Amino acid sequence: MFAYQKNRMYFAQVAGGMEEMGMQELESLGAKGLRKVYRGVYFRANQRVLYHINYNARLLTRILAPLSSFPCSNTTTLYNRAKELNWQKILSPDKTFAIFANVSHSKITHSKYAALRLKDALADYFREQCGQRPNVDVDNPDVWINLFIDNNKATISLDTSGGSLHKRGYRLQALEAPMQETLAAAIIRFSRWDGETGLWDPMCGSGTLVCEALMHYCRIPAGYLRTRFGFEVLPDFDSALWQSVKEEAQKKMRPLPAGKIMASDISRKAVALSKKNCDALPYHENVSWSLSDVRQSEGASNITIITNPPHGIRLGEKEEVALLYRDFGAFLKKQCKKSVAYVYIGDRDLIKKVGLKPSFKKPMVSGAIDGRLCKFEVY
Repeated sequence: MFAYQKNRMYFAQVAGGMEEMGMQELESLGAKGLRKVYRGVYFRANQRVLYHINYNARLLTRILAPLSSFPCSNTTTLYNRAKELNWQKILSPDKTFAIFANVSHSKITHSKYAALRLKDALADYFREQCGQRPNVDVDNPDVWINLFIDNNKATISLDTSGGSLHKRGYRLQALEAPMQETLAAAIIRFSRWDGETGLWDPMCGSGTLVCEALMHYCRIPAGYLRTRFGFEVLPDFDSALWQSVKEEAQKKMRPLPAGKIMASDISRKAVALSKKNCDALPYHENVSWSLSDVRQSEGASNITIITNPPHGIRLGEKEEVALLYRDFGAFLKKQCKKSVAYVYIGDRDLIKKVGLKPSFKKPMVSGAIDGRLCKFEVY
């Protein structure tokens, strides 16, 4: 038996700063025995809950099922222990695989070399058992293997998500540096938007916030468009149970009323691209799109604004972007009475340019960007 089969313990990877929210989401989806750590949460789940989490979680990056854990201070031990695993339970020579490794506070210091030794062990196992070995495909493998070595303890896991859960499947195209889906989902969650007011993204970019708002309101499972999951290769995979989990989640979906979600941008390309991405989702027909400069908009009262303005990464853009934030703040104050705005600002120096005092500033990491989600209330 693999390790996860003995205790039904799994590990959920979460972006930095979102561990508490990730734990809350796991609990709401039925996970038990939760323990929060840096960038992740350990939890216990039966098969139904495991499938349910993978299909519905909006904030988690991936769910790992440990296959084996053991003391490991050198790559020879790693190779030998890995070769002892019954890899034919989850993989065959005609399938592809990829190994992703992370090493910290251990005598083994190079994650790529550790991954290479694990790959060697897996390949040699199949050569000896089957006479041929599966190929590596780092882009779209049939089986994703994770190796984590911390304080000289190695854990080899299968990625039950089959690749990062942020890849919902609706983003067909994107502008430069689009917001990650899990971050957008966290922002929607923080806003507590429930559809009582309309929601407007006046600088929609690639449309990620709009798509996540649509999925949130319509109760569309986060994995609705994904064609496969990693848990389907587990030796105890239950196809009928998995179908039941999907059907149960999809019965809760509901349509989007007209005028509930609005999106606009100054860029014609952004509006067209965002709409195309959103069109991949159910109930997209009632999202309202427009080409407009937010600074020249008539605005709206009693509305929820959620947006991610540009923050001027390129040299020479800072002054222009600072003016945009100043004008946007003035627009909120004058044109959006009795409204609330949730603005993700990637450059903290730009917060004061808005000219309004935020009710809160929540640190939220997006890749290399240590941004802040700011709430501005307009009375």
